[in-house]
Amino acid sequence: MTTTAAIDLGATSGRVILGHWDKGRLDLEEIHRFPNHLQTLHGNDYWNIPVLYTEILNGLRKAVKKYPSLASCGVNTWGVDTALMDQSGRLIFPIHAYRDNRTEPFHRQLVKKDLPKVFQWTGIGAQPFNTSLQLQETFSSYPPLREMVKNILFLPGYFSFLLSGEMANDLSIASTSQLMAIQGTQYSKEALAHFGIPSGVLREAEPAGRLLGTVREAELEKVQVILSPGHDTGCAFSSMPAQAGKKDLYISCGTWSLCGFLSEQPLLSEKALAMGVSNERNGDGAFRPTRILLGLWLLEQTLPDIGGTPANAAEWEVLVGGAEASAPPETLLDISDKRLFNPANMKAAIDEQLRQREAKIPSGRNEYARLILESLAKGQADALRDFSAMTGEAFDRLVLVGGGSKNRLLCQLAANYAGVEAVSYELEGTAVGNSGQQLVSLGAVEDWATFRQSLDTQLKGISYQPAS
Repeated sequence: MTTTAAIDLGATSGRVILGHWDKGRLDLEEIHRFPNHLQTLHGNDYWNIPVLYTEILNGLRKAVKKYPSLASCGVNTWGVDTALMDQSGRLIFPIHAYRDNRTEPFHRQLVKKDLPKVFQWTGIGAQPFNTSLQLQETFSSYPPLREMVKNILFLPGYFSFLLSGEMANDLSIASTSQLMAIQGTQYSKEALAHFGIPSGVLREAEPAGRLLGTVREAELEKVQVILSPGHDTGCAFSSMPAQAGKKDLYISCGTWSLCGFLSEQPLLSEKALAMGVSNERNGDGAFRPTRILLGLWLLEQTLPDIGGTPANAAEWEVLVGGAEASAPPETLLDISDKRLFNPANMKAAIDEQLRQREAKIPSGRNEYARLILESLAKGQADALRDFSAMTGEAFDRLVLVGGGSKNRLLCQLAANYAGVEAVSYELEGTAVGNSGQQLVSLGAVEDWATFRQSLDTQLKGISYQPAS
């Protein structure tokens, strides 16, 4: 048996999940879980990096204590955020959280004037949290940093550096930046110049899979650190079960709903630009045209003001059952509304949007849950239709993983709105993809095709047929 540790950091929690590979089967075990949330200081939002790293080490030490032969670990996080360092790797600027609104003036300028050419250079749409805008704001606000910064790593690369001492960025995380050239694996010289980012400071991107070294911390010296697909979505898409002859739109539904598909070519049309398509990459560099939609963040942030967040599976079942019994809303939320991105109070922001549209405001917890889930499902179905129109190809299925895949009402509504089968897999997509890369790098699995084939035979999806 080969055991790996997937260090999976999300915006609201982090986990160390062990992958046990034995006789062609992967079994997961959560060994450590810890909370994560951005910290607001003087009007700006930051990540508490020392706490996160301490929790990573706590999880790895728990793993080694239980499984002394732990072979390796790999790190994945959310996209776009970076660590700015000097030559030795010392942080010289605080790590902002992507929801910080400091980029808004630069985002407005990009959308107003420069987005079409930037999209042709990089294939990435105008999200206000893009690395390009974050670094533009940083270097504009603090010009001396242009001389001080010698290395920039995305967060998975930074945590891997803390563990191993080796600096590296993988393709999946670098592709979220709006700085990589659409062709090849280099950063776009045009984009770097446009956003005012010094050349040579961003560590070049490379395919996932390299062994970076062993962990430099006490009790963990025998554990290899592997460059996994650093972007959680890249990990999730790498692990998606596939069926021969089926054209699938994959949805990784958690804090965000990331809707996309694997493609040999990027989508660079005016329609793709208008949709906000991000032509991100998988760990091997393959294109993954993706539409980024608001996800269960809407529900998570509303629940505290409508009766509280369910504490266990039984309480979630009550909430979903109540939402199912509620009447469908007459007006759905506009989930592209930027006011829902990070409001001080999500319920108030939802109410205000409905008020402005002269729509009925939900009367209770169940109605709010139904409204949010139905709005998310409609957004996912719209993404399927838009991608189909752009590619000229029909999608046969929606394939859902992540926390949203466990919500039967969301899955059924997605099938209803899309008019195609939705298949949900209760799959820890990011952890599976992270573990899969480690197993391939270690030689425990021959290749990705072999790994995905094993998943297809091991997993049983739940099929939701569209209502007639």
